[in-house]
Amino acid sequence: MSHLLNLLEHLQLPESHQQKNNPLSYSLNNAQRLFHGRGHAYQGLNHVTIDWLPPVILITIFAEESKQAIEQLADQLLLKLPSCKSVQLQHKYQSTGPIEIIRGEALQALQVNEDELCFHVNLGKNRNTGLFLDMSNGRKWIQQHSNNKRVLNLFAYTCGFSVAAIAGKAQRVLNVDMSSSVLKMGRDNHRLNKQSLDNVAFEKLNIFKSFGRLKRRGPFDLLICDPPTFQKGSVDIERDYPKIMRRLDEFMAPESTLFLCLNAPELGREYLLKHMLELAPEYKLIEEVKAPAVYVEAENKGLNILCFERKG
Repeated sequence: MSHLLNLLEHLQLPESHQQKNNPLSYSLNNAQRLFHGRGHAYQGLNHVTIDWLPPVILITIFAEESKQAIEQLADQLLLKLPSCKSVQLQHKYQSTGPIEIIRGEALQALQVNEDELCFHVNLGKNRNTGLFLDMSNGRKWIQQHSNNKRVLNLFAYTCGFSVAAIAGKAQRVLNVDMSSSVLKMGRDNHRLNKQSLDNVAFEKLNIFKSFGRLKRRGPFDLLICDPPTFQKGSVDIERDYPKIMRRLDEFMAPESTLFLCLNAPELGREYLLKHMLELAPEYKLIEEVKAPAVYVEAENKGLNILCFERKG
């Protein structure tokens, strides 16, 4: 029996297949991670994740595995999630992250739910699907804290936070990213949720060359900053995050809130705390938003979301 099958005992199945009082289980209708090996909590499985993108099971591997082992795992997963129509495998250890169909239909363009919100997901088109599942609690937080706020969404990607902010009755949202293709998908995500674009703007900008433009578009009451760790030629977040922190006064309102994300294991939450204390000490930490419970981290090197507030 393949060692991959050992992960089945740690699988966090949706609530229709588990007791509803299990805090680790979620609705079968929701997109969600079912197994997270990347946190090094499960010996020999740190190269595997499994996502449920209804009706697709997506197995992602970060190191090569035998086809037989993957097929065994796929068959067991189908038994546990009979509503699945496709089991797909992404080879994330390869530069383009190609996806192959292991079982079922070749489904690529999906519309998935996250509670009352909907998002487009594309499998096999890009290295990432278009929706980061570890940010689901973050999107809920934004929805709960956006009422009547002027929101700046930096590194907006496909604008999941913007969708959540508008759902939370934000006054307006400015989405900024360097990629026009992800911003187009962001527009489509708003339309999918039947949200008017009258108060939502999308700008293709290099943030670090556009602080003057952000100042003219401000001030903002809520900043969402979820940067990539590294993008060759554009972003090195260890070097660049402080550039945003030291210029907050240029585009943030006197009373404002910051939602700062960092997914860089080598830096961690102390990096954010240290630089905020040095560069923007008037902002006080008010809350940490955790990733869903399935994202078990043995070495405390996972996603960090810190929320800061400044009173006028």
